[in-house]
Amino acid sequence: MRNALVFGGSGQIGVPLLARLLQSGWQVHAVSRSSHESQPGLHWLSGEFGRTMALPERVDAIFSLGPLDRFAQWYAQGQVSASRVVAFGSTSLETKQASADDYERDLAARLQTAEADVFRHAAARGAHATLLRPTLIYGGGHDKTLTRIAAMARRIAFFVLPSGANGLRQPVHVADLADAALGVVDQPATYGRHYA
Repeated sequence: MRNALVFGGSGQIGVPLLARLLQSGWQVHAVSRSSHESQPGLHWLSGEFGRTMALPERVDAIFSLGPLDRFAQWYAQGQVSASRVVAFGSTSLETKQASADDYERDLAARLQTAEADVFRHAAARGAHATLLRPTLIYGGGHDKTLTRIAAMARRIAFFVLPSGANGLRQPVHVADLADAALGVVDQPATYGRHYA
């Protein structure tokens, strides 16, 4: 039986990922800022990066579904040993590097540094990391984009496209992201790679 440590277990990607891990027979330690009741195969830990008690010393895989820069800082400390790391970043790493907005350029730089750090620390420990970079996540009801847009369109029966809204996005459903996270675990071709 394999063991997983999941950061962001109660979030929009975490809920479907936990279901898939449990269905596949994994033992899961899930971290969430809010408290949850443990159940067979699923042990909840209350906390966040840097503030979680009683983490397991070793797991087969670590899944990070939260902020990549915070995960990279936590992972650099080497508190939990794992041969496999799957973490979520963002396509903002590439799309916002040349933005006119200072915050967006800073975000892109932080994501780039975090990805490099995760890959570097994984390699130093003999682990294999894969980074997934979704752009626009929907389906969990927690997103602040498509869920709000759909609610507004249902309420007024049409959607107004703001002027200058010419950016391209590829929405990705939370279930597809959970499938991708679990799907790459046993695929050596994904080791050391990132996917938009």
